[in-house]
Amino acid sequence: MPINDDFCHGDKKPIGKISDGDGNFHWIWPSQAGEGQNEWDASKNELVLADYEKRGEKMEKLGITGTMVANDWDVCVADGACIEACPVQVFQWYRTDKDISGVDAIKNTSDWAGSGQTEKEERLDYTDKADAIREHDCIYCMACVSVCPPQAVLVDQSNMEAHEKAA
Repeated sequence: MPINDDFCHGDKKPIGKISDGDGNFHWIWPSQAGEGQNEWDASKNELVLADYEKRGEKMEKLGITGTMVANDWDVCVADGACIEACPVQVFQWYRTDKDISGVDAIKNTSDWAGSGQTEKEERLDYTDKADAIREHDCIYCMACVSVCPPQAVLVDQSNMEAHEKAA
C-alpha cells in the first residue's frame, strides 16, 4: 500500500537517522503498518519470510526511511526495482554496507560507508531493503515510484521542510 502523504508531518517525529559518512543524512519515520489503509506487505511475502527465518531474525515493523525520497521498509519486498530504475543511484541495499538487521540499522548511530550495493541482483537476501541513502541527490524523476510493485516508495520534494524541521 502507498505511503500516507502525511507520514512526516504534524507531530510525527523521526525514530532514527542514517548518515552516509559525507555529512548527509536521512530520517527514519515511524511505521504506518496496521494504520488504517496501510498493510504490512513484506510480512505476507513468502521470500521475505523465508529469509528472515533463515537468518533467525524476528520480522518487526521498521518504519519509513527517507523524507523527500521515502521507502516504507514494512511494505518493501526487496525486489530492487527502485534501485534498478534510479538514474542517479539514490538507493542502495542497506544490508550490503553493514550486514545488520533492519531494527539494528534504525538504532545504529554510526555513519554508513555509503558503499552498499547499487545493483538489483546484489542484495544479500530478501530481508535487505532499498535505502535512499543519497536522497539529497534525487532529481525527482519519479522512476522509482513508477516501478515499485507494492508502492513502497514516495517521492515528494515538498517534504524538505519536514526534513529540516526534524533536524
